[in-house]
Amino acid sequence: MCNLYNLTTNQQAIRDFVALTHDSIGNLEPILDAYPDRPAPVVRNTDGGLELAALTWGMPTPVEHLKSPDAPDIGVTNVRKTWIRHWQQWLGVEHRCVVPATAFSEYGQTPDPVTKRKPLYWFALDQTQPLFFFAGIWTRWEGTRGSNRTPRPGDHELFAFLTTDANDVVKPIHPKAMPVILTRSDEVEVWLTADWRDAKTLQRPLPAGRLEVVEKPAAPAG
Repeated sequence: MCNLYNLTTNQQAIRDFVALTHDSIGNLEPILDAYPDRPAPVVRNTDGGLELAALTWGMPTPVEHLKSPDAPDIGVTNVRKTWIRHWQQWLGVEHRCVVPATAFSEYGQTPDPVTKRKPLYWFALDQTQPLFFFAGIWTRWEGTRGSNRTPRPGDHELFAFLTTDANDVVKPIHPKAMPVILTRSDEVEVWLTADWRDAKTLQRPLPAGRLEVVEKPAAPAG
């Protein structure tokens, strides 16, 4: 599932999309490739309103899926099964966020015959790659992140975004799932403010006509 996405926009574009109350992120990089267990911008609910902040990508892993109870946690980047108790604790408004992006990637199913690597495809709303948001959740967490080689103990602020069934654009490349994408300000408002009964209706595939493959792997030489 999506473990790499891109953000190529500025803070003003994010402000124009959502009614930010404050911005604690500093200067946003003009081109950001977001990887798991690394900081990335999110818009989250706080007592003072909507905040643009940098959180670490990857929610706490269920204990039963860790190698050992005291093992460092690299986090869960994509959340699908929102009915599981582990995730239900973070579905309230106070733990919801939206994650700005302009494109996301998925690996194809068939490895390259020469490199043996699966090809990487990029998806966006159209070729101009306008801003959209993933529907996400976030939490504060105390523990050890990273790996046994590079552990990072302490207090962390973490996020992940929801996934759903793949639409007809994503399915031929990655049939299992796709991120939950919000493209309108009213969708963002519902996700950030509505009761879960209403907000969960947004966990659905984006219509195929509103998503494109914007970058394909290069064709093999010869």
